[in-house]
Amino acid sequence: MTLRRALRLIRSTGRIAEPAPPKPDPIPDRPNELAGTVQIRHVDAGSCNGCEIEIAQSFGPVYDAERYGARLVASPRHADAILVTGAVTRNMLEPLLRTIDATPRPRVVIALGDCARNCGVFAEAYGVVGSVSDVTDVALTVPGCPPEPEDIIRALRSVTGT
Repeated sequence: MTLRRALRLIRSTGRIAEPAPPKPDPIPDRPNELAGTVQIRHVDAGSCNGCEIEIAQSFGPVYDAERYGARLVASPRHADAILVTGAVTRNMLEPLLRTIDATPRPRVVIALGDCARNCGVFAEAYGVVGSVSDVTDVALTVPGCPPEPEDIIRALRSVTGT
């Protein structure tokens, strides 16, 4: 395949992505500094990885969360928001708190999934400290086990304001 033919094919196909849903309401008391593009650090505090699969789908080519200004970063020092999945386990309590402390202010903590919201099926398990809201202040929760990519994107858009 020649380069010219490939470019023609790309131009004729266009962008393959889900259409943008209606703009959600911004989260209450969202700092104005977070409007536009938000850098997100994901922390798995003890999940079954169901939410991680849906996060990967949300940032994949079909749903493309980056087009709404949400971007995953590797360091909490570069992040504006912390996306926490899973019930907080004893082994992940200190790393989660250190990650939150390393994130500059203003920051937003998002509890993603039923386990992060209320421990879900892991409630009262011996290795579980509690939900994310038991450990730190949570600005936004996303229900579901696991939440759909549309719900994740709606939550991220309420943070970015786009």
